[in-house]
Amino acid sequence: MKTIRGPGLFIAQYLGPAPFFSDIDGISRFAAQNGFKALQVPVHDRAIIDTERLEESGYIDGWCSAIARHGLVVSEIAAHRAGQLLAVHPAYDGVMDAFAPVELRGDPAARQRWAELELRRAITLAARIGAGKLATFSGSLLWPFFYPYPPAPPGLIERGFSALAERWRPLLDHADSIGVDICFELHPGQDLHDGATFAAFLDRVDHHPRARLLYDPSHLRLQHLDYLGFIDRWHARIAAFHVKDAEFRPSPDRGVYGGYGDWVDRPGRFRSPGDGDIDFSGIFSSLTRYGYDGWAVLEWECCLKNAFDGAREGARFIADHIIQTTERDFDAGMRRAAPPDELDRILGLKP
Repeated sequence: MKTIRGPGLFIAQYLGPAPFFSDIDGISRFAAQNGFKALQVPVHDRAIIDTERLEESGYIDGWCSAIARHGLVVSEIAAHRAGQLLAVHPAYDGVMDAFAPVELRGDPAARQRWAELELRRAITLAARIGAGKLATFSGSLLWPFFYPYPPAPPGLIERGFSALAERWRPLLDHADSIGVDICFELHPGQDLHDGATFAAFLDRVDHHPRARLLYDPSHLRLQHLDYLGFIDRWHARIAAFHVKDAEFRPSPDRGVYGGYGDWVDRPGRFRSPGDGDIDFSGIFSSLTRYGYDGWAVLEWECCLKNAFDGAREGARFIADHIIQTTERDFDAGMRRAAPPDELDRILGLKP
C-alpha cells in the first residue's frame, strides 16, 4: 500500500486576468497559500504554459522554478481541450471550435492536426518535467448515438471505436517511448465515458500499457455507476484522481439528462467536496488498499459555492481524507511462528 499524495489543485477553473490567476507564479502562490502541494496544469492557456516554447533555452527550467519556489510540484499535465478536439463529430463542430485557435475555426481537418500536435507537446512536457502523466478527454465520434434510438446502423459503434483508436494509438506509442501515462477522464460527451466504453477502446489499442484512467467519481455518480466497485474493477489502470463531489436529487420533472437545465436546476449537480453525496472515505480507503500511486487533486466545480471557499475547504478536505498507511499489521505482535510439524498438533490432529 502507498500513502496517497495531496492535496493537489487542478488550476483550470482558477485561471483568469486578475492578479494571482494570470501567470504561473501567481497561481502557484494562490495554491500554496491555500494549503495545496501540487498543481495539475492545463496547457490551453498560453499565459500559464506555452507548449510552443518547449525547445526554447531556459523556458521550462524557469517555469518549473516559478512553481518550486512556492514549495509545489506538478502532479499532472492536462490537455482536455486538445483531447476533445482530436475526435469531433460534425454535429459539434460549431461549439467545439471555441476550443481551437481562432485561425483554425471552420477547418475540422486542420483543427484535428493541431490537436494531435498539441497532445504530443503536452506528453513531451509531462516527461520533461518529471510528472509522467497526462490527463485528457478521449474526444467523441459516437456521442450523438449514445442512446440506442433510433438504432445505429450495424457496425457503426465498432467503426467509431476503431477510428478513435487509430487517432490515439500513435500518441500512446509516443507516450510509451518517453515514459508518460495518458489518463483518460471518463466523461459524458466523450466516447470514453464509463467502464464499458473504456474496455472497448482498450480492446482496439491492444490493451496499451499507457492507456490509463483519471478517476473522477462525480461523473460516475451522475451516471448512477457503482463508483466504489469501479475501483475494484479498474484499479490497475487508475493513474490520476480528481476529488470532485456531486449529488443526485430525484426530480419529478428532470432525469439524468438534465432536461436542458442549468447546473443548479439539474437533479445531478457538481458540488464542493463534502457538500455532495459521494463517499470519499470509501474512495480513499479503496485507492489506498490497491496501492494507488499518485495525487488526490481538487477539481472545483460547484453550482452553489464560490471558488475561493471551495479551494480553501477542498485542500483541508483532501488532507483529512488521506490515509497514512501502516508500516505493520496491527496483529503482528500476536503471531507466533510454528514449524510445519507443529501445525498438526495445533489443529489437534496429533497428540
